Amino acid sequence: MKNRRPNDGVNCGRRDNSKGWVGSIHQKKKNMKRLGGGGLSLEAFANMKSNRNQYNPALIKKKREFYKNAKCISKYKKSLKQLNQQNDQSKPIRLKEDRAENWNFCAPGNNEVGGSSSYTRKNKSRGSQSLMKVYEKKREEEEEARREREAVVKAKNEEREKAMARRKTEKEKMLKRTSKGQPVMKYRIQHILDTLQGSSRS
Repeated sequence: MKNRRPNDGVNCGRRDNSKGWVGSIHQKKKNMKRLGGGGLSLEAFANMKSNRNQYNPALIKKKREFYKNAKCISKYKKSLKQLNQQNDQSKPIRLKEDRAENWNFCAPGNNEVGGSSSYTRKNKSRGSQSLMKVYEKKREEEEEARREREAVVKAKNEEREKAMARRKTEKEKMLKRTSKGQPVMKYRIQHILDTLQGSSRS
């Protein structure tokens, strides 16, 4: 009986320790569940951070700069292409001008070496004279139109001044009174006759 008691005590202690260990594991699991599960490893955290598809202002700025540079490059290429096309179109015109100058230089009437230059000078002088004639004609037409406008404005101003003077005199006549303070009927009758004549004419 003496030997059984300590064994019973040891077994009881072991049972208590096992119960405490199981309880701590259960509490740990409960806490992890409450906090949302266990933590991520460093590798998983780094991969998740690098592969996230969220708002990133630095990437957006880089994309904008890339698209802006691409637009500038495309515009530059288009302008170069247009310049090349213009140069290609101007080449045959220059060739024609050179051929014409050579033909003028080698013309039978041009015995001297400077015959072509004199011919081109004559053409230039004729062209300048024709331009001067056109300019003079246009200036004369503009001057004539300006004079007509001034004449019309002057006539209108004169008519307005005459009408104002006539109204002033008529007003003075209508305001005249006799010695007794009555209006002068002569001017009133004349005014009525003038208005009737004007209405009949119109």
